[in-house]
Amino acid sequence: MRSADVYVSNAKAGTLHELERGFRFVYEPAYLERKSSTPVSLTLPMRVAPYDSKVLHPFFDGLIPEGWLMDIAVRTWKADPRDRLGLLLTYCNDCIGNVSVRAT
Repeated sequence: MRSADVYVSNAKAGTLHELERGFRFVYEPAYLERKSSTPVSLTLPMRVAPYDSKVLHPFFDGLIPEGWLMDIAVRTWKADPRDRLGLLLTYCNDCIGNVSVRAT
């Protein structure tokens, strides 16, 4: 199974894991302890318990390009547009905003 490190303002905030039947995001304990840490998303508030989902969490799915930009990316890198985690790992290493996703 694949996994990715999730960064907020270049600080490792957590890890996203692909499971047999879905996905799991879990915050790093050290990130949770820092007073200056902020949540990855309002839909993923900081907590110790993991976030499990049958589909890629909507926040992460929303980072993936859409429309004509997606078409260009799929043609350029020959990516499968149905592989949401694969697209996230390919295109979201340096996203717009303060969140980035890097393959582990």
